[in-house]
Amino acid sequence: MDKIIIEGGHNLKGVVRISGSKNAALPVLFSTLLTDDKCLIANVPDLKDIDATLELLEFFGKKVKRVKDTIEISGKIASVIAPYELIKRMRASFLVSGPLLARFKKARVALPGGCAIGVRPVDIHLEGFSKLGADVKVEKGYVVMDSRNLKPAYLHLRFPSVGATENMMMTASLIDGRTVIHNVAHEPEIVDLADFLSKLGVKIQGAGTDTVTVHGRNKLHGACHRVIPDRIETGTYLIAGAISGGNIVVDDCIPEDVKTVISKLICAGFKVKRENNSIHITGGRGNKIKPVNVTTETYPGFPTDLQAQWMALMCIADGRSVVRENIFENRFLHVGELQRFGAKLRIKGDSVIIEGKSKLSSAPVMVSDLRAGAALVLAGLVAEGKTVISRVYHLDRGYEHLEKKLQKLGAKIHRISD
Repeated sequence: MDKIIIEGGHNLKGVVRISGSKNAALPVLFSTLLTDDKCLIANVPDLKDIDATLELLEFFGKKVKRVKDTIEISGKIASVIAPYELIKRMRASFLVSGPLLARFKKARVALPGGCAIGVRPVDIHLEGFSKLGADVKVEKGYVVMDSRNLKPAYLHLRFPSVGATENMMMTASLIDGRTVIHNVAHEPEIVDLADFLSKLGVKIQGAGTDTVTVHGRNKLHGACHRVIPDRIETGTYLIAGAISGGNIVVDDCIPEDVKTVISKLICAGFKVKRENNSIHITGGRGNKIKPVNVTTETYPGFPTDLQAQWMALMCIADGRSVVRENIFENRFLHVGELQRFGAKLRIKGDSVIIEGKSKLSSAPVMVSDLRAGAALVLAGLVAEGKTVISRVYHLDRGYEHLEKKLQKLGAKIHRISD
């Protein structure tokens, strides 16, 4: 397996371009199962999770062509069974269940895998499918769904789950009539999916608010779409600039999507300037970083996917801070690895109390999940000496060309094969 080596202590300077959003690209790609017509999806990042998605689409019978960041998908579906061997590779694979059920009124989908950051059950999805008219059973690790006649319905999600919102939107798109989904997720990725579904021929109202209304149709057509920039990658590079005391411009992003992160960085003492599609951040290192507490929340609150990265920054802040995880249980696996850098952290219930210190020391560390891996890279950027990070395949799931982008900013970082 590959490892990443970082020589810490170098300020980052320059411009970094943000890639297409992984979390927006995945549901859009799975939505192509709703039609046999050709779809062109642009600005798709080069990631392991995208590779797994395309392999799954090909398993179902789709023809997939990829040229740089544009993917062409066409063809009929040959199977409604999603096997465990493919589904287990990432949790988002469960998003195939909605399109398959909508197209063929039946589906057999393995329960998903993914990062070890909590149970994250799919019961909200299953409740929604049932209300749309499906008979839902769980048998031997598979969700088995069957329905003679799916019907539009009023759905109330008991938690604004992003995945459940996406699955309900996709399913309702092929149910003739008006489906109302209340207490939905607000994330920009939901709005992007609604934009793509509307291009397929669906009328969707309310994406980005508490209630989404889907006016479904019996048949959908092909479409072209460009995926939005990745807001989590945007936030990660902003924090990278901050922790390194750098002077960087994060380009080709949507500043509005990370406004909560920007406000926290300003509170911590950094200078942040927003433009139409870029963010300029300076400060840190020579100046004292102020400790700032965060609590993860659903959008537009502080993202759970930036919790670990923010924790790395607070490790070198001037004073005590608290990070509270309000979305997932068991998402503090990176705490032990950050302690190996000499950071002072302790877990108390759903929170981590951080006693900031000015210096971190390099150490061999291991990645437990995607965002935890990003936090270890950030710590390595500022730690004295050479940091060796193993199990970096987690990073390849969600960060496109991470080392190359950081190298262009002046980081001393490279990858080796073990």
